[in-house]
Amino acid sequence: MKISVIISFLIISSFENSAAQNSYVKLGQQALMDGDFKVAVAQLEKACLIDSTNSTALLMLGYSYYHSENYKKSIAAYTKEIAINPTDATAYYYRARAKSYLGKDNQLSQADKEKFLLGSIFDLTKAIAIDPDDTKNKYYQVRGIAYREYGVFKLQATGHSYDKARAINSLKASIADLEKVLADNPGRPDISALIDLSKQKLDEAIAHR
Repeated sequence: MKISVIISFLIISSFENSAAQNSYVKLGQQALMDGDFKVAVAQLEKACLIDSTNSTALLMLGYSYYHSENYKKSIAAYTKEIAINPTDATAYYYRARAKSYLGKDNQLSQADKEKFLLGSIFDLTKAIAIDPDDTKNKYYQVRGIAYREYGVFKLQATGHSYDKARAINSLKASIADLEKVLADNPGRPDISALIDLSKQKLDEAIAHR
């Protein structure tokens, strides 16, 4: 076979693959906009099979998995996206949210729960570092909640996982994050309520024997 024929074949095959992927991405995007995350997952998985490095498809796939409550697959999709684009604050944010849900899964071991809870805090810290001017302070708000959840976990854990000092430090960090959000957005009763809850948990931690 002549080299020109081979090149033409490769170009045509590449174009067909690209066209097929774009079709799956568009169908997945439409399903996502319609709130049909099951269909979105099915279409976006096909797109990623054709090209596993498509950043847009991975972002939407991670989001669709997240809203389908398939948190492990959501984490996997966002991890692939972060490997391609390590400065994607949104990917870190939603991976943190997925990790937070797994950190409260009572079917997991204490070690796994702690891994996910700490992973959530780590990802939110990365998101803040990438986008420090987050106008709505959503990263600080969610990290404040994540710190509280980790603090409560360290008090409830048994054996080597129990750590009162780390629980207290985490709850103090929770209050600091949430107070920053309230300072930048005064008059938000929901944030005030979250601060009160973290303060209550801190008082309980200090009194805990």
